[in-house]
Amino acid sequence: MRLKQLIKASSGRLSLTPPLKQGLFGNTGSILMLHRVVPDETAAALPHREPLCVGKSSFENLLLWLKQHFDCVPLAELFALNGTSDRRPRVALTFDDGWRDNAVHAFPLLRQHQVPASIFLSTDFIGSARRFWWEAIGETLWGSFGAEARERLAATLRQLQLAPPAELAAEQPDEQRSKALAGFLQRLKRLPADQLQALADGCPEPAEPHALDWQQVAEMEASGLVRFGPHGASHAILTELDESSLEAEVQRSRETLDRHCAAPLPIYCYPNGDHDAHVHAALRRQGYRLALSTRPGLVRNRPTEDLALPRIGVSHQSARQPGLLAWRLLQGVRQ
Repeated sequence: MRLKQLIKASSGRLSLTPPLKQGLFGNTGSILMLHRVVPDETAAALPHREPLCVGKSSFENLLLWLKQHFDCVPLAELFALNGTSDRRPRVALTFDDGWRDNAVHAFPLLRQHQVPASIFLSTDFIGSARRFWWEAIGETLWGSFGAEARERLAATLRQLQLAPPAELAAEQPDEQRSKALAGFLQRLKRLPADQLQALADGCPEPAEPHALDWQQVAEMEASGLVRFGPHGASHAILTELDESSLEAEVQRSRETLDRHCAAPLPIYCYPNGDHDAHVHAALRRQGYRLALSTRPGLVRNRPTEDLALPRIGVSHQSARQPGLLAWRLLQGVRQ
């Protein structure tokens, strides 16, 4: 571990020692933001995957660490902070998008360790062959489907004046290639959602769907450990939609969850974390009074309305070295 990370991890671990923990974290709640749990630790650690992916072994390490230091509670219970500081700080796990690996790799560990979680679904993808653009484009450019597929996509991107970095086709170390790909994928976020989806749909089909199906959703919900909420319908950036499209996007995700889930969460989760007053008004019209952002911080009271609830992101690195996550939580105390 690099010196800077070592200092952060040491500070984080110190903040959770008994003399300090209650003073710093008493009567607070932390909402953790995850996306994927994948079986290969080495693959999860690559820069273009690390922000969204956590290796399976590291995820189990995270669950054990959380149970040691926190009360792991359902998201809805996190908001029932009791006004006293004599109990352990609470933490709630959330997953964004609705990746298939949430059922295949994350859920068995959640069940084994009896840790509840909430999964926020981009409902148009669930039970469909639609692909999440970051994965489809990223893995095609990485070469997971072969050099020919990579070059076809690269040629299309060049026509859009978005030439992929030269490092991807060169004989470079994986770490260097992956860093270049991570930066390029960030650039692609500027493209319209329909254009990104069209590029993703033109990539090779994966061996399994990217997203959960509704049977998996039903099985996880029936366990009593997992509840589901809306993360948009098409995963469009809500702040970029006109009023009619925004209304349709929010309503479609809510109605789809109402059809398929016994008890959908009355909490919205913004795709990409983007929101504004225009989006807030649309959520209120659909009956939402709570929504999750990507703004870092802790929950400090019992909100009756908060359309920008803070969350702390979990990467592969912070799951593997939870002291780094503790440091991020400590920064949340100070915000």
